[in-house]
Amino acid sequence: MTKLKRRYACSSCGSVSHRWQGQCADCGEWNTLSEDVPETVFSAKHHLTRGGQSITFEPLDAPGAPLQRRSTGLAEFDRALGGGLVPGSAILMGGDPGIGKSTLLLQAAALVARSGGEVIYISGEEAAGQVRLRAERLGLAGAPVRFAAATSVRDILTTLGSMTPPALLVIDSIQTMHSDQIEGAPGTVSQVRGCAFELIRYAKENGAALVLVGHVTKDGSIAGPRVLEHMVDVVMSFEGERSHQYRILRSLKNRFGPVDEIGVFAMASEGLEEVSNPSMLFLSGRDEPVAGSAVFPAMEGTRPVLVEIQALIVRLASGATPRRAVVGWDSGRLAMLLAVLEARCGLNFSSAEVYLNVAGGYRLVDPAADLAVAAALVSALADKPLAAGAVWFGEVSLAGEIRAVAHAAIRQREAAKLGFTDACGPLDGNGADSSGKDKAIRYRPLAQLPNLVDRILAEA
Repeated sequence: MTKLKRRYACSSCGSVSHRWQGQCADCGEWNTLSEDVPETVFSAKHHLTRGGQSITFEPLDAPGAPLQRRSTGLAEFDRALGGGLVPGSAILMGGDPGIGKSTLLLQAAALVARSGGEVIYISGEEAAGQVRLRAERLGLAGAPVRFAAATSVRDILTTLGSMTPPALLVIDSIQTMHSDQIEGAPGTVSQVRGCAFELIRYAKENGAALVLVGHVTKDGSIAGPRVLEHMVDVVMSFEGERSHQYRILRSLKNRFGPVDEIGVFAMASEGLEEVSNPSMLFLSGRDEPVAGSAVFPAMEGTRPVLVEIQALIVRLASGATPRRAVVGWDSGRLAMLLAVLEARCGLNFSSAEVYLNVAGGYRLVDPAADLAVAAALVSALADKPLAAGAVWFGEVSLAGEIRAVAHAAIRQREAAKLGFTDACGPLDGNGADSSGKDKAIRYRPLAQLPNLVDRILAEA
């Protein structure tokens, strides 16, 4: 005889507990456990070794038609996807509220529809009139997009089953979808997991590209069970500061292309505009050399992007507690770099406030930014501007060594395109420079962090 057991799922990490408690035992978050679908326990005579259907196995080299990607009409969107939409793929897009997710998807949906593809856009958050007003503001009111405001997954799948499968299906958002076969309110772990599974299964069986919009938590991760990110083929994050016009579409997972690819957009009154040369965007406004400013050639997937790193050092009176403020970089990495500069180079930051900023609202995760940050800090401490035509890249170890990083030649070529004449970076393992033999820019290798300090003070 079957017996129902209660269980509780964590909305932060998705772990399951058979009793309620205030703190999740796995992730440590408080007040995140909520009652999940009752679990059915079968007796020992019910086995999964019989009663099912036989499946067919195929060799890995079985012939088949190659998947043809479909362009979204936005080159930056296609770049982040790895080349365009793959039929039957499931894409999860997250981002802060108001960052522009719905605007971007509406623009992409309109372009796909105008190119001849059937597009279905379903909104669970906005009424038809609200979406229509946005479409008119963006100049997309005449696009042949089929729109509906609905939240019932049963109604959506029943309607889709009676028509030709679309090329693109947008669900905005998955947290508002509801299935009458699952207990719980929309947005709960069980509802999000169950609704996503049914929608993904429809996309896989019918060859439709599915885009699910996901809400994010206060720490920026996608809300709901973690298994949702495993179910989809592509996970994308739409990032940016509301005070800046720039938006970055970043690929965090991609089964059909490289990860960490980015697409750069600028928010305008007519919607999101593509930025084909993001380096020019993030370096705009640099007129005269100032102390504490260094240019770093970052790598985002296969794309080099030049950004400006700004540092400010303020001396304090004795006894005051210095402050460390970081925007766009890891604060723990800054603390480590300050310690290395003090221990290996004899510089004194303990009695000064340190402020570090990555211009343009950009966020750096590339470890090669260590050398550029160190150059900006030393320049600000000495109050001496760096050379105007130089870029800096390299990883700094705790011993003060400047270590080699990947894609040195690509970084230098991008800098040379924008008129930079010098690149300062690490030596390779044999002591030779890692310039990639690019004659368009002069490469000046550095072995130790004290060499960086000597060069900045000598050239200032």
